[in-house]
Amino acid sequence: MAEQAEERSWVERARQGDDEAIGWLYRRYAPAVFRYLFYRLGEREVAEDLTSEVFVRAIEGLPRYQQRGLPFAAWLYRIAAARVVDHYRRMRRRPATRLQPESATSGERAEQEAESRLSAEELQRGLAGLPPAYQQVIVLRFVEGLSHEEVAQVMGRSAGAVRVLQYRALAALRRQLEKGL
Repeated sequence: MAEQAEERSWVERARQGDDEAIGWLYRRYAPAVFRYLFYRLGEREVAEDLTSEVFVRAIEGLPRYQQRGLPFAAWLYRIAAARVVDHYRRMRRRPATRLQPESATSGERAEQEAESRLSAEELQRGLAGLPPAYQQVIVLRFVEGLSHEEVAQVMGRSAGAVRVLQYRALAALRRQLEKGL
């Protein structure tokens, strides 16, 4: 509760044009928005560009933003989801998923990072073949760690509908990944 009150305070200050509050909101939510976009798009540069675009849109929309009991993050994820749709419309195709090479490391850590990268690459390939709503529910639930209720707020659905969507999305992802084996 205290965290929600703090967030509301920062949001209200940002709505008033307080640069410090806008900076706080950016630092608090930019990493999550980036992760969401990266897993939806699979391209680091595009995700970085769209993260910036999400925050430009959010800052422009702050004067009209009304706190209605939903987390501020839900509003940002909705903006991000719209940017993904716009991106695909502009591209008129689904881009190939790729991961950026990470800096070289050695020993056990390098092995762990390679396994992690392989898993992330497999996940992104599997996600790329799913409908957008399936991608969104999987990324929000399992990459961002949002609860069913939080995902429902972001997607504008009931928590029960999100559970059903998640079940179907995971089944479809499983089929996608099995095809790749």
